[in-house]
Amino acid sequence: MAAVKETVLYYNPEKSDKIRLIKGILVRMGMRIRNITPDLVNQKVGYLAGLKDFAEELEEPGEALPVIPEEMMVLHGFSDRRLDELLKQLRKNKAPVALKAVLTQSNCEWSFYQLYKEIRAEHEQMTATENLDSV
Repeated sequence: MAAVKETVLYYNPEKSDKIRLIKGILVRMGMRIRNITPDLVNQKVGYLAGLKDFAEELEEPGEALPVIPEEMMVLHGFSDRRLDELLKQLRKNKAPVALKAVLTQSNCEWSFYQLYKEIRAEHEQMTATENLDSV
């Protein structure tokens, strides 16, 4: 069975130098990048990552797309070592991404927006816990 190509679903609503920096890191590390644009946020994460058995979901005409106001990264096909290496490179280059997730059996069925809401809530919960610990 062929190994899965490391894939990063990358969403950033702003145009910034950080995007170029992050993409440069991903390219140097040999990872596949899938740019997620606002028109794709209702698609299932499994489809966006190129998993078999996931078809594109067509939007109903006139349906408003949800807005994701911040940067997000979804990782697929990474070993623990390669994940650690990527996170280290992002920190080293001062290009951290606060909202990150690994594609799982559970969340591959979710839309990109649903996954955003989940990791946003988890991030807020972790940040609140860290703030309580530092008091």
